[in-house]
Amino acid sequence: MKSRRVIHWIKSSYSDTETANCVEWAPSQAASHGVVPVRDSKAPDRAVLAIAPAAWACFVTALHDGELVYR
Repeated sequence: MKSRRVIHWIKSSYSDTETANCVEWAPSQAASHGVVPVRDSKAPDRAVLAIAPAAWACFVTALHDGELVYR
């Protein structure tokens, strides 16, 4: 039997704690596998996006700098 590796998922400290409307990511996988796994916290067993670390860094920077607006 194969053992499943436990992945440590984190979400932003800005996330709403009352609901599960959050994006989670696994930074340890970015370091060890060269991709940033991203998933929907409402559906953790569904598909995971695998994003290149450079693209993830650009996305996070754009969010931090206010370049992306939530509508």
